[in-house]
Amino acid sequence: MSAADPHHSILPEWLRKGLDGLYLVSGWLAGLFLISIFVIMLALSAGRPLGIDVPAGDDFASWAMAASAFLGLAHTFRSGEMIRVGLLIERMTGRTRQLFEVVALLIGSAAAVYFAWYAFDMNRTSWAFNDLAQGVIAMPLWIPQIGFSGGLIILAVAMVDELVHVLFGGLPRYEKPAPDTPEEAIERAIQSGA
Repeated sequence: MSAADPHHSILPEWLRKGLDGLYLVSGWLAGLFLISIFVIMLALSAGRPLGIDVPAGDDFASWAMAASAFLGLAHTFRSGEMIRVGLLIERMTGRTRQLFEVVALLIGSAAAVYFAWYAFDMNRTSWAFNDLAQGVIAMPLWIPQIGFSGGLIILAVAMVDELVHVLFGGLPRYEKPAPDTPEEAIERAIQSGA
């Protein structure tokens, strides 16, 4: 890593592009599942007065909601849009701040890997036992669980990726630079919904 460029990755360029692409695709999939929720809910709402029934529409909407939420985690984390409580760490500078960032990323990475492992194990168990959904359509449960476990696995990869980056002296890529003007601060607050 170049000391002059703290945002530079220690990973080979092909791997960096691959990981960034994975996070972006995960975010796009989350968006597509969000759109599918809208389409399903619209079909359910418009179908009732017309006497059209969408079998297991509620089940599909709930599975799409879980997939959207979990697939969006890594992209949200890497974009710096995930909620962070930085009251203490934002007041630090230099090596102290880097140490606290590393500790926070270690704890977050450990939690993400733990949950990703157990989500993957739940998914694998559902596949091995051929668990079926209890709703109108007896769908194998491992299919809708892929969005949940896949999203957590991608989040774990993103957190470990960021941990390695910060350990080798890089600045956290999820942190946005401080606003230059009061107008920029207001614009960011408006965009984030704060």
